[in-house]
Amino acid sequence: MFQDKIPQNSSNRNAHEIDYKIFGEEMQFVEIELDPQEGVVAEAGTFMMMDNNIKMNTILGDGSNQETGLLGKIFSAGKRILTGESLFMTVFTNDGVGKKQISFASPYPGKIIPIDLTQFGGKFICQKDAFLCAAKGVSIGIEFSKKLGRGLFGGEGFIMQKIEGDGLGFIHAGGTMAKKVLQPGEVLKVDTGCIVGFTQDVQYDIEFVGGIKNTIFGGEGMFFASLRGPGTVYIQSLPFSRLAGRVLSMAPRSGNGSRGEGSVLGGIGDLLDGDNRF
Repeated sequence: MFQDKIPQNSSNRNAHEIDYKIFGEEMQFVEIELDPQEGVVAEAGTFMMMDNNIKMNTILGDGSNQETGLLGKIFSAGKRILTGESLFMTVFTNDGVGKKQISFASPYPGKIIPIDLTQFGGKFICQKDAFLCAAKGVSIGIEFSKKLGRGLFGGEGFIMQKIEGDGLGFIHAGGTMAKKVLQPGEVLKVDTGCIVGFTQDVQYDIEFVGGIKNTIFGGEGMFFASLRGPGTVYIQSLPFSRLAGRVLSMAPRSGNGSRGEGSVLGGIGDLLDGDNRF
């Protein structure tokens, strides 16, 4: 059965009301059900499959400011370049009769998190590559850091993404996701790369680890992210940068050979494993 997180009595809503279902464990995808003329906006490369009669349209920006002029659309879309994203996004609209389904897939192992903006004051801040898709009418923009230390050492730089509006959005977290609801004044210290996103009332700052041994030999970096409530925070167990770093560290140093992982014989053992290229 499809889940609908949006209250049905909101007649003055800007974003489309969409239903959804999330499938899978480690490599998830979200299936969104669209009524006639309902639409969903998504980042390039996240599309998986869709029913017939769903129309695909590439637009500047996120489609939330279509009433503005061309320069306004270009300026709004241009800000997305600062987050490393494309100028363009894709809108999928149900042009047929009856309900239609469309699915979007996770970019790497992890969890898809539905974000109901009506429950978070209409705004949610997340890491630059976390956004997956959202109901048409939701605005996807950028959030600038106002603190020098946070921008330089926060892992996310001076710019993060934000999703705003009164609809439903979906973000992606690597590994397993932890949700923490912070009380006023409550502080949570997090590895800077493990932050997925947080609500607008959370105060985000950077804290020095402290201690010469911790700094040089701790292996956890020089800074913590300090998150102070009230608000809701989402934390991921496996940031993509950490996953990519582990993969690169295990890659062959030269040629096409492997590192002989798990074998006390190393390269000699690889000759006996039955999977070699000469």
